[in-house]
Amino acid sequence: QVQLVESGGGLVQAGGSLRLSCAASGRTFSDYSVGWFRQAPGKGREFLTAISRSGSSTNYADSVKGRFTISRDNAKNTVYLQMNSLKPEDTAVYYCAADTVFLPSSYDYWGRGTQVTVSA
Repeated sequence: QVQLVESGGGLVQAGGSLRLSCAASGRTFSDYSVGWFRQAPGKGREFLTAISRSGSSTNYADSVKGRFTISRDNAKNTVYLQMNSLKPEDTAVYYCAADTVFLPSSYDYWGRGTQVTVSA
C-alpha cells in the first residue's frame, strides 16, 4: 500500500505558474509509476500526465503538452507537476495516482487532491 498527499495548489493569475507535489509514503516509491489528473466542477476526471517508475518515460495529454512538466525524485519519494502559462480553464482539483504499471487503465492508489484556481 502507498499513501499519496498532494500539495502546492492555490490561487494564481492567468499566465502564472505553480508547482504541485505528490508525496508518497508506505511501500517503495520507485516501484510505482505516477499519474496526475484533474477534475473541474461539473466535469469528469481528466488525465494530464504520467511518469514511469524510473522517470525515463513520460506521457502528456494534448491539453497540457508544452505547458506542464512531470518529474520525480525517488530519493524524496515525490513527484512534481510544474505548471506554466496557466489558464482559467486549468482551474480544478488536481490529483496524483500511483500504480505498479505505467499508464494503467486504472490506478490503484489516489491522493485526496489539491485545489488550483486560475483567475482571469
